Amino acid sequence: MAEPAAATLGGLMSRTRRALAAAGIEEAPLDARLIVMHAAGVGLTELVADPQRPVEAAVAAATRAAAARRAAGEPVHRIVGRRAFYGLELALSPDTLEPRPDTETLVDLVLPAAEAIAARTGVCDILDLGTGSGAIALALLSRLPQARAVGLDICEGALATARANADMNGCGDRFETCRSDWFAAVNRPFHIIVSNPPYVRSIEWAGLSREVREHDPKRALDGGVDGLDAYRRIAAEADRFLIAGGRLAVEFGHDQQDAVAALFQAHGFEALEARRDLGGRPRAALFARRKDLESM
Repeated sequence: MAEPAAATLGGLMSRTRRALAAAGIEEAPLDARLIVMHAAGVGLTELVADPQRPVEAAVAAATRAAAARRAAGEPVHRIVGRRAFYGLELALSPDTLEPRPDTETLVDLVLPAAEAIAARTGVCDILDLGTGSGAIALALLSRLPQARAVGLDICEGALATARANADMNGCGDRFETCRSDWFAAVNRPFHIIVSNPPYVRSIEWAGLSREVREHDPKRALDGGVDGLDAYRRIAAEADRFLIAGGRLAVEFGHDQQDAVAALFQAHGFEALEARRDLGGRPRAALFARRKDLESM
């Protein structure tokens, strides 16, 4: 039987918020709201407008279980199985990195270039390297009806999640997946190549938050000794898979902008623009092939 304080939506919300705050969760009000909405199957409007709505014992029990998981360090979006990204709702799985708001910076950087290509050619073919949940590719597809995208990942579980997200967000007919170790299985060029590759230095892994270490897939974050292993692969091979006049964009760590730019410059690319994330830190850069710029 549900306790009296949790017999209504409002009571359940209050109890969950207090439990999370007592566990030291910084975003206790927000996390409590997401947990209660998920367990009760209600939206924000219902939660706010109808706090006296009765809740069944099963809903209260599910909320308590979810709150316990959050108090133990599991990210709230992993618990509810969804995360919003660039206006889309994306399902998560153990094989996918949880998309962060900072990665929306990369989408903002790429979108004007993709729009210009689509306006010029009538189409824009996008390759998303290490697609994970499909977040970047699907965000671009959602804003550019002329675009098509291939989401590439080495993990079949991630690709299955990306395909489900494409269907859920109405992009399934313009999105396909490819299982590949970076460019190994790619056999055609693209107008846009985009990636949020692993860039955490191996030595930094132990210092990451518990939520990240225990719940995000390590292979999607660990970039090797200096964090640049994936950029070396991408920079060395991207030229063969970029259509003339195309663009390449990558996300990177806040202190890696110069090192990443140098790698791409060494392989015939020039940085066109860089963007900072929501915290004001360097986060993404857009590149063009030098030979394309020289031929303009």
